[in-house]
Amino acid sequence: MTGKSDVAADTLEGGPRRGRVRAGRGGVPLPLLLPALIGLAFLLLPLLSLLLRAPWSTLPEQLTSTEVWQALKLSLLCATAATAVSLVLGVPLAWLLARTDFPGRGFVRALVTLPLVLPPVVGGVALLFALGRNGVIGQWLDSWFGVTLPFTTTGVVVAESFVAMPFLVISVEGTLRAADQRYEEAATTLGASRFTAFRRVTLPLIAPGVAAGAVLAWARALGEFGATITFAGNFPGRTQTMPLAVYLALQNDPEAAVALSLVLLAVSIAVLAGLRDRWMTAS
Repeated sequence: MTGKSDVAADTLEGGPRRGRVRAGRGGVPLPLLLPALIGLAFLLLPLLSLLLRAPWSTLPEQLTSTEVWQALKLSLLCATAATAVSLVLGVPLAWLLARTDFPGRGFVRALVTLPLVLPPVVGGVALLFALGRNGVIGQWLDSWFGVTLPFTTTGVVVAESFVAMPFLVISVEGTLRAADQRYEEAATTLGASRFTAFRRVTLPLIAPGVAAGAVLAWARALGEFGATITFAGNFPGRTQTMPLAVYLALQNDPEAAVALSLVLLAVSIAVLAGLRDRWMTAS
């Protein structure tokens, strides 16, 4: 009787209490275990090699050089600005996709997510043809306002915003779809406008999703390379961000490239640590 009751209790709880890591009675099948271990080694060995080859003795000197601090400061500044742009433009766009029904909404969503799969260099070329001095919009910005975006710090922010905003839009849209709309409806019933309901009711509800999307957008902007070098160039102190500095240092000073890579690796780990409650603990 005891054995049957234990089985029944396990069934009610959704599965056996122990041995969930095991695949059946015989443990993990060898045809699955070997590829899994090889895949794990494939992902971890390059990172471990980076740590092993790091110039730990000269690392403080490498990280305190003027070039590194210029690139780091510019990267942090531009990534933060790109995240701010993504928040200002991306949150309303996510709300539009999640809360309204209009013709072609699926096509618009596909266009919004296109930078996720588009090669960054192609995105940089597209930005040049759109916002360059002779671009579709850039020629009017130059002739009317004297504004030139390519090969400037502002151009770095534009390029990073282009590739980072979709991460925020997807995160916020998913959070909006999961949120209970009855609170908004109750607010509008009590006389609040839709914008007031969004600002006072919806936005606090979706704040965790907005924060997660902002962190993802910031991390993506910080690591952007292709669109930045294509649209903004690689000028130290003006457009040379950390990834560009790693690329340049790898040709002339490999130890400096490793030191810069360690900084970006540390930032990536910090981002994962900040999002651990959202993804890493998912079962």
